[in-house]
Amino acid sequence: MRLVLLGPPGAGKGTQAERLVARYNIVPLSTGDLLRVAVAAGSPLGLKVKDIMARGELVPDDLVVALIAERIDAPEAKNGFILDGFPRTVKQAEALDRLLAERGLKLDAVIELKVDESMLIERIEKRIAQTRAKGHTARADDDPAVLKQRIAHYRKQTAPLSDHYQRKGSLVAVNGMRAVDEVETDIERALQERVPVGG
Repeated sequence: MRLVLLGPPGAGKGTQAERLVARYNIVPLSTGDLLRVAVAAGSPLGLKVKDIMARGELVPDDLVVALIAERIDAPEAKNGFILDGFPRTVKQAEALDRLLAERGLKLDAVIELKVDESMLIERIEKRIAQTRAKGHTARADDDPAVLKQRIAHYRKQTAPLSDHYQRKGSLVAVNGMRAVDEVETDIERALQERVPVGG
């Protein structure tokens, strides 16, 4: 099972990714984690990445794609993978398409968690209020202004991916505003329709 998970910050991608990894015994591929592991391992690719990050620059697409290629080729990824945080742009999506095609592979589905952005902000505000009511300090990223900024950035940069994958016939839209278990069930149902058991 080869999957990509799309959705704005706070949509619940991390939670659903964990469940899909457990259900299908697939490898989670988070670009942030891959970059950190490569740097820690001191591989030739990792050393390149380390220098770029040390200068405070963004890691170029070709290096990120090379890291993903390494992980996809690893024995533990033989059952498949789920990408969260990549691709972020149509250019990256096209690079991923080429990478998979070179290996005779393709994505089984691109799952997009559809959410009501105003409800996400409301959810964050409620979480901050509950945290403060308990006398705790809210997380740094639990900030409605920060969330609004991240959502705007997502909409501009990543939302065009929906159209890209829609045209390719890979997109599966799921209502991310339902309860966690219901979202999981909806994803499972959609995947069963696309990928027959034993397929």
